[in-house]
Amino acid sequence: MRIERHFTAPGQSPYETIGFRVTSSEIRNPDGSVVFSHSDIEVPAGWSQVACDVLAQKYFRRAGVPADEHLKPVPEKDVPEWLWRREAAAGTPTTGERSACQVFDRMAGAWTYWGWKGGYFDGEEDARAFHDEMRFMLCQQMGAPNSPQWFNTGLHWAYGIDGPSQGHFYVDHRSGEMVKSASAYEHPQPHACFIQSINDDLVNEGGIMDLWVREARLFKYGSGTGTNFSALRGDGERLAGGGRSSGLMSFLKIGDRAAGAIKSGGTTRRAAKMVVVDVDHPDIENFINWKVVEEQKVAALVAGSRLADRGLNAVMAACRNWDGDAGSEDRWSPKTNPALKTAIIEARRSMIPENYIQRVIQFARQGYTEVKFPVFDTDWDSDAYLTVSGQNSNNTVRVTNDFLKRALDNGDWELIRRVDGKVAKTVKAADLWQQIAEAAWSCADPGLQFDTTINEWHTCPESGRINASNPCSEYMFLDDTACNLASLNLISFRRNDGGFDVDGYRHAVRLWTVVLEISVLMAQFPAERIAELSYRFRTLGLGYANIGGLLMASGLPYDSEAGRAYCAALTAVMTGVAYATSAEMAKELGPFPGYAENAPQMLRVIRNHRRAAYGEKAGYEGLSVAPVALVAADCPDEALAVAAREAWDEAERL
Repeated sequence: MRIERHFTAPGQSPYETIGFRVTSSEIRNPDGSVVFSHSDIEVPAGWSQVACDVLAQKYFRRAGVPADEHLKPVPEKDVPEWLWRREAAAGTPTTGERSACQVFDRMAGAWTYWGWKGGYFDGEEDARAFHDEMRFMLCQQMGAPNSPQWFNTGLHWAYGIDGPSQGHFYVDHRSGEMVKSASAYEHPQPHACFIQSINDDLVNEGGIMDLWVREARLFKYGSGTGTNFSALRGDGERLAGGGRSSGLMSFLKIGDRAAGAIKSGGTTRRAAKMVVVDVDHPDIENFINWKVVEEQKVAALVAGSRLADRGLNAVMAACRNWDGDAGSEDRWSPKTNPALKTAIIEARRSMIPENYIQRVIQFARQGYTEVKFPVFDTDWDSDAYLTVSGQNSNNTVRVTNDFLKRALDNGDWELIRRVDGKVAKTVKAADLWQQIAEAAWSCADPGLQFDTTINEWHTCPESGRINASNPCSEYMFLDDTACNLASLNLISFRRNDGGFDVDGYRHAVRLWTVVLEISVLMAQFPAERIAELSYRFRTLGLGYANIGGLLMASGLPYDSEAGRAYCAALTAVMTGVAYATSAEMAKELGPFPGYAENAPQMLRVIRNHRRAAYGEKAGYEGLSVAPVALVAADCPDEALAVAAREAWDEAERL
């Protein structure tokens, strides 16, 4: 591919026109104690302290980085010398990253290295242009990849960091053969978003316990995963051995605990996990209300612990403050100690268990003067929330058009057993819908996924249906596939005169699409099946951030016709250019292996996108519900609306 320069100049460092500063980053507890501190780090001068903190606390490699003078290039045939990976001799002292440029260089360098090996560039100058343009965009906060790229990409290429294999797989891009990884970092895990399948099997491959292992591999390297658990039989369904299943919820609680124990990326947040259940599952009502009930338990723990602490210490105080004969047994009897009688009555009114009341009196007899009872609070990271289940996943109910119609018509809805397909229970669809609404109001879960619409926009339906999504739900595709993400910062494309840099935006979309495609080639995956399907379909996810900031800077109300049209045009340009770039790469490198059998459906989806970009209200193919189309007349930037149509013209043509 030809790579043009838009932001940089040949022979000039992309950092040459950018100022840098030295700063520090730290995290403190409410009591002032230091949790994390990183001083004297180099960052672009225009970065906010929040951005510096995120880089230092989350994305800097904290160990294993040799000093630059100790790193030596490793010659590689048919790779330009400036792209050779580097490593240090064994025993070389190491430290952590301290400059933002180290992070930009290792990521952009690894992308360019693997892009060169994969044949993505026409020549060396194109590779250099790509390398410089990507470093400039990273440094200027014009775009950013997903977290696993920051965590993992380039560690082996830039520093020679390695480790034993963790059970990952990749497909060799030259031979097309499946390979079990021999290294933890040579092929990084850059994908943030995974969708995994699960079989109704306890211990075999692809089953319930195997999923927790696969999830752990993902969480360790900073990725998130989603699964539709509807294949698992409901509570009370028969087992092959003659017993009855403990049901969907019992296993979801195991997965929830496993996810909560693992920090994502090994250093930062807890795991990201999506649980999807179809609306016709026998256990759907328990699933809908799972977090509602668990959060009610938190309320009970908080209120109960405070009442118990107050009531039990009142009993203790009544014993301690007895003003009669210190050695008299009357001190310990509510019949003769009025204060103790009152304290016991109040404790019983607070529903404090009788054995706890009697235990405190016994403590007082033994000379204790206070009761230490743990008091809980509602902080999301408190012991109260750690005690209950369901706190480590996004929960989603998968609904169909048929269910929604029945809810509107107050019709019946059948919950179907997983093993024999018979009806487990019949409920009113409207009642189930009400439970969903009340649960979402109470605890923000479950969310909804509209199964019919999702599958009508599916580009590869001949290869299987879409059953689930990643935790954030921006990636919806086949089970056992992965997607790596990147986002463009829209405000960085706003010109000084208030207009939008359409050409720069299209250029950035094209290059970031190439980055994400290269990332598929260089990646390793936590399971053989995911490696196979990710190679076969090569999904990527490009999006944007800061639409609110752009609208505010442009003086456009967020909830306005002009704001929506502006957003629609930006989205149409991005998606259309990404599709066109994909077609451009396919012309040079061949289409993804799954394209041929899905070509008619993929082209149908592209035509529907083009119709929406042209503002058409009818004529859509294979859709039950027409999309909200772009209204070009409402878009405040005419050139952007024109670019939206041009992008989809080009995508369909290519």
